[in-house]
Amino acid sequence: MIRFIKEEYKKRSLQWTISLSFTAISVISIALMAIAFYTRSINTIRTNTIKQNDQIVDQVSWNLNSYIRNMMSISDTMCYSVIKNRDLTNESISKEMNLLYEANKDNLTSIVCATEDGAIIAASPVSSRKSGVDLKKQEWFQNAFDEIENIHFSAPHVQNIFDNSSYRYFWVVSLSRCVELTNLGNVRNGVLLVDMNYSGIEQMFDKVNDGGVGFVYLCDAEGDIIYHPMQKAIYAGLVKENNIDHAAHEDGAFSEKFDGQERDVVIKTVGYTGWKIISVTPLSELAIDMGQTRNYLLMVAIFVLLLIIFGNNIISYVVTDPIRRLEESITYLEEGALNEAAMNEDDIYIGGSHEIRHLGRTIKSMIRQMKKLTDDMVREQKAKRKSELDALQSQINPHFLYNTLDSVVWMIEGERYKDAISMVTALAQLFRISLSKGNNIITIHDEIIHARNYLSIQKVRFKNKFSTSIDIDPAIENCATIKLIVQPLLENAIYYGVEHMDGEGEITLRGYEKDGDIYISVSDNGMGIPKETLDTLLTDKARSRGKGSGIGLWNVNQRIQIYFKGDYGLIVESELDEGTTVTIHLPKVPIEEYRKEESGR
Repeated sequence: MIRFIKEEYKKRSLQWTISLSFTAISVISIALMAIAFYTRSINTIRTNTIKQNDQIVDQVSWNLNSYIRNMMSISDTMCYSVIKNRDLTNESISKEMNLLYEANKDNLTSIVCATEDGAIIAASPVSSRKSGVDLKKQEWFQNAFDEIENIHFSAPHVQNIFDNSSYRYFWVVSLSRCVELTNLGNVRNGVLLVDMNYSGIEQMFDKVNDGGVGFVYLCDAEGDIIYHPMQKAIYAGLVKENNIDHAAHEDGAFSEKFDGQERDVVIKTVGYTGWKIISVTPLSELAIDMGQTRNYLLMVAIFVLLLIIFGNNIISYVVTDPIRRLEESITYLEEGALNEAAMNEDDIYIGGSHEIRHLGRTIKSMIRQMKKLTDDMVREQKAKRKSELDALQSQINPHFLYNTLDSVVWMIEGERYKDAISMVTALAQLFRISLSKGNNIITIHDEIIHARNYLSIQKVRFKNKFSTSIDIDPAIENCATIKLIVQPLLENAIYYGVEHMDGEGEITLRGYEKDGDIYISVSDNGMGIPKETLDTLLTDKARSRGKGSGIGLWNVNQRIQIYFKGDYGLIVESELDEGTTVTIHLPKVPIEEYRKEESGR
């Protein structure tokens, strides 16, 4: 990256320098102002959110206090106006209890008065008591006697004293207190229970948590959750809440980091109960407001920056126009396009100040010299490549001719004259394609005919020694290839693959297209090639050996790589006692396209 920056810096133009300098100063200034304004805006959003949540908590506290005071007034009325003034020996409190329940049944589940032994004196609404329920073991019952002068509030729980005819069981918050029961003038302690309908508290908090930012929840002084919008998830262990620390915290607003989240918290204690109303606002939920502010600032900054860049470009354009026009007129030199199709030297811009005009004339003179040198180099390289191809071609023909004539002599000595005649005829056809009117590039169709004739010659000599299979995709037969590249592969397959096998040899010739390229493979089931030999077959070491299968493969590979630029050539795969596959990789070039390109050179 550093090298890239340095290289780009070296390429800087005068216009680029002027524009970039002013733009960089503008960007830095705008960025600093945007950051300062954004930081201030975020702080303002957080402050306003905390104030808003504080107001919400105050409102919830007032509503909850009113709700609790109403429940406490029911308990006070029952305690001081009814129970305290009655001798339960001959007076009942059921009528007054029923009247109180009916007047407040939307917020109540039940009212119960019991003795210190757990016997129920009166209850409303009247329901059958569950079997096996011992009131003395209930938490609300025990709390009433722990501090007899106070009203005690329980955590939310299911009402579990009476059976319900509809089989519905309600969540309640129990208010319990110790009361004095009079019987025959004797006073003894009892318990008055008022079960608040938990749904009243739930609806109150659900309304607050319906929309808005963050959430509000309720816990008691020990941190036990009374209400939370994600209460089920918390009990299931899917969500965590910092309720224990919040219960111990003093009233007020503060920030915390819990479970990997930054949060703003507002706490207020509810009178009488010691419950805590807690408002929590994760900063992630302020992301929308923050994002809107950030987007607004970004849009303004981009608009101002575009104006500055536009102004900078106009100024730098006017100042550097002569140099810019000269630079544009010689851009093609970077690509080395110095041929007849390139820009004419007369198109080089000459104008502006004396220094720029002088530079333009100098460049025109340089282009003339460069074109001359380039043309000379092209001619030299073309001649060199042709001589290299001819030299490699001359290595193939004597090698093949020697082996073929050797076979003909062998058959004549064995008085196999018909086979010799067939072999010489096939040889003549081979040389007709080999000559190809002096062309090194022929069609794959002609190259395969050449290969078939070669196999016909060798089958005469190695009768019943091997079988052949040829499968050429017709779609590639009209494509261009270098001549005499398949025959050396077949020769290697015969002489170094299947000739010395005990059983019948198999030679397969395939031609196909894959990924836009052409592949021609020659496979045999012969002895295979040792790894140490395989690794050097296509290197200069094979050439230095001067004999064996390596010279033919190296020759073919070199001819392909000289003519076709790119990742083309031979691919050799072999396993001992399994066989060898040599694949020719060529570009797909139709012969018409090749001839058209050659005629244009």
